[in-house]
Amino acid sequence: MNLPDLSIHAQAGRIAELNLVSLEGGIYLLEAWMGGRAHPVLDSRGATLKLRSVEHARDVLQDLPVLPFFLLHTSVHDEMCGMPSANNGLKVPISLHSAWS
Repeated sequence: MNLPDLSIHAQAGRIAELNLVSLEGGIYLLEAWMGGRAHPVLDSRGATLKLRSVEHARDVLQDLPVLPFFLLHTSVHDEMCGMPSANNGLKVPISLHSAWS
């Protein structure tokens, strides 16, 4: 799903939530939950959209209606090959729109 598709689905009320997934190295990926599954948000070239921060994500998503928005920190064990995960990471609700806007 690209950003224009995300906007269309969000305006129609089909997006259940947005997750900003924090990865090692200061990279954030965006996934939209629709129809009971996660859809990665892609850039204009069809590659996974990479964001630099929560504020960068808010800038990119500023025209969307208010949606449940979560910051996900994955467990380091999930990124290690062959290591069972003791937990599923951390999911924190955040505001889609900055308090300073």
